Amino acid sequence: MADLRFNRNFGIAAHIDAGKTTTTERILRYTGMIHRIGEVHDGATTTDWMEQEKERGITITSAAVSCLWGFPTDKGTATADTKKYYFNIIDTPGHVDFTVEVERSMRVLDGLIALFSAVDGVEPQSETVWRQANRYKVPRIGFVNKMDRAGADFLMVVQQVKDMLGAKSVPLQLPIGAEDDFKGVVDLIRMKGIVWHMETEGMTFDEIPVPEDMMEEAKLWRQNLIEAVAEYDDKLLEKFFDDPDTISEEEVHEAIRKATIDLSIVPMMCGSSFKNKGVQTALDAVCRYLPSPLDVEAIVGTDPDTGEAISRQPNAKEPFSALAFKIMTDPFVGRLAFFRCYSGHLDAGSYVRNVRSGKNERISRIMKMFANKQNPIDFIEAGDIAAAVGFKEIKTGDTLCDEDHLITLENMFIPEPVISVAVEPKTQVDVDRMGMAISKLVEEDPTLRVRTDEDTGQTILSGMGELHLEIIVDRMRREFKVEVNQGNPQVAYKEAFNATITHREVLKKQTGGRGKFADIQFDFGPADKDWLEANPKEHFQFVNDLFGGSIPREFVPAIEKGFRTSMTTGVLAGYPVDNMKVRVYDGSFHQVDSDAMSFELCAKGGFREAGRKAKPILLEPIMKVEVVTPDQYMGDVTGDLNRRRGMMEGMDSRANLQVIKAKVPLSEMFGYVTQLRSMSSGRATSTMEFSHYAPAPNNIAEEVIAKSKGKVKVED
Repeated sequence: MADLRFNRNFGIAAHIDAGKTTTTERILRYTGMIHRIGEVHDGATTTDWMEQEKERGITITSAAVSCLWGFPTDKGTATADTKKYYFNIIDTPGHVDFTVEVERSMRVLDGLIALFSAVDGVEPQSETVWRQANRYKVPRIGFVNKMDRAGADFLMVVQQVKDMLGAKSVPLQLPIGAEDDFKGVVDLIRMKGIVWHMETEGMTFDEIPVPEDMMEEAKLWRQNLIEAVAEYDDKLLEKFFDDPDTISEEEVHEAIRKATIDLSIVPMMCGSSFKNKGVQTALDAVCRYLPSPLDVEAIVGTDPDTGEAISRQPNAKEPFSALAFKIMTDPFVGRLAFFRCYSGHLDAGSYVRNVRSGKNERISRIMKMFANKQNPIDFIEAGDIAAAVGFKEIKTGDTLCDEDHLITLENMFIPEPVISVAVEPKTQVDVDRMGMAISKLVEEDPTLRVRTDEDTGQTILSGMGELHLEIIVDRMRREFKVEVNQGNPQVAYKEAFNATITHREVLKKQTGGRGKFADIQFDFGPADKDWLEANPKEHFQFVNDLFGGSIPREFVPAIEKGFRTSMTTGVLAGYPVDNMKVRVYDGSFHQVDSDAMSFELCAKGGFREAGRKAKPILLEPIMKVEVVTPDQYMGDVTGDLNRRRGMMEGMDSRANLQVIKAKVPLSEMFGYVTQLRSMSSGRATSTMEFSHYAPAPNNIAEEVIAKSKGKVKVED
């Protein structure tokens, strides 16, 4: 059994273009997994293996790689024997359209390297990633990349992490030089300088004394560091007040480790991955400060039969439990299920129970993933990440466990799609292929939803953004050889109710023989605010206030089902209903003619009738937009955002550029990137992520409703 103390499961996450894939490539080079560094702009990196990733120079799907890193066991002293640390690394996308890739990676990782650009600092997607890490309580190290770029400022980014992300960022290093003069770093713990050799791709380095002109600054930041971590060790605090010079490196490392795992501090480091500087010190920090599977609290799940909480320790002797966090289709081995093993031992060829389906699954082979390549292994144990082959039906978020010791692990958060596009096959040959392609893509990507428009018969794909859907259609074309015609992107509107009303619905059908009868009285309207806060993932609040047997208990689930299924098609324009409450309090039934189907149909009819009276409104998705522009285009950019019904939220300056933050309806943002480029001669950039749903103005709502009813010709 592997010693879990030397295991590290960590991810690399950041805003677009901060250097995640470049950093991963350097890690693989320094750990000896590859012998030639590939660059993103050449489409030659290990983890960006998809054709679309190589062409566009962006990461679309998270890739897992494993490697070994030699590091001194004796808390970093040069004389100690080096021990090989075993890394499972996940390189994640930065684009908000693929945010679920980050979300599901966070769910199974123990630690994170959060990358920041030394020029751009904390950007919108950095904030999203940070929130995701907070949601799953993932300890993290900050690495400020691109120190060789013009405008690089390490301490500015450290301050931004403190101000904008609310984290206690503590520098462990100071850069020696910046921009073109960036040579190395000062290690504030050892008070030594490190300068890397360019001719060896940064594999070797020299230790130098702290430069004279930096000594005062280095002492000041070292004092800040000791103060920040001293509260984690009483002896350290005493020494700090008595004689700070007696504090040993080992004590500082131990205190930083405790504080990092406790999420109290974020150690900050810097470097330039592209120029091969600083990555090795970041890997040493991963070994020193990020938790092993043993340092993380035991995973807590629930008993599927009783609902009681159960915990599993990260130990190979415990019953097996694992979470499937990603499904992938490989052209050679078929479907792969990536899973994190939290406890126990699993041999290839053995059976596990899928708690969701209640069926046993045979895991015929277990693979160690290296981007898109697989290496078969004989077994997996607690604390490791691998991929399973040979299963029948495993979905993202499924718990796999020992059939005699059942447990359900918490699923991951899946965001709602905000944009839709209609697709139809070009030829008859494409019809069957398209169905198969979409089913495989939906299985891989939980943010991709598919439905059929009842009026037009078209297949509607819904996703996280224009780029997301563009990539999906491109994958259908390349991987599945399906040619499709594609409509314009459409906004995923929702509907809601503004008033609570009381309604009585009676269903009475007599067609000879046994008829259908159901009678229900109910309150109908928006869900309660406190209920929504307590159930953030739910949209339907059903209250059963029936008494005295007016409606038999066995018909109540049918009533609930009738209302719930009706929510997929609203009364205004056929969009899904968001947040609805139904309180059933009275009704009647017939001994012969009443059955579950009668009450379900009655509930559906009641939804349509009551929905028209409960002041239905149309909700539109509002996006959080951030534009970075040179000063001279500021007026044009803000004027354009105002024309798009944007609400300005603030302005900021960042390295001679202006940062404009606004909330803008998604319907106004199609083609915005192209418009912004032409307005600013290609010098302004923008990022956009979903914020919330808000009521659409009357004129917009009327237009959308009219289009949905076919009164207005939809433009191609």
